[in-house]
Amino acid sequence: MTDRPSPLADPHVAFDVSEGRRDIVVLGSTGSIGTQAIDLVLRNPDRFRVTALAASGGRIELLAEQAHELGVAAVAVAREEALPELREALKALYGSAPLPELLAGPDAATRLAASPCHTVLNGITGSIGLAPTLAALEAGRTLALANKESLIVGGPW
Repeated sequence: MTDRPSPLADPHVAFDVSEGRRDIVVLGSTGSIGTQAIDLVLRNPDRFRVTALAASGGRIELLAEQAHELGVAAVAVAREEALPELREALKALYGSAPLPELLAGPDAATRLAASPCHTVLNGITGSIGLAPTLAALEAGRTLALANKESLIVGGPW
């Protein structure tokens, strides 16, 4: 984890992909889009690396397992009340190793969407996916949009 930039670093910093691997932030990691994307990343570790995950907070055990397996730098949950459960689930998996940076609240995914990476995969369900979509684009990230509501609600933009 120490070789990765902090997910809260300056979001306007260009991200170097000269290694050949693309660093990806997965929003909606515990849903079907997110789990399929993670499966693809795990099958292609020479091409992709997940640096951060965001989820609603409804499937904490899965989110913690994903974070541990991928060795992400940050994990975000939309529901603030899910943060203590997430922290405990991560502690059980990480033992004495440092935990990823944890974010919680309605803007947590938006903050990760602007973090240093090459690609942001937005698989968040619903119109709440619009703010992270805009944040990723404003930060100059490549956006893999799997959130039709962002297109409908944000169509005029």
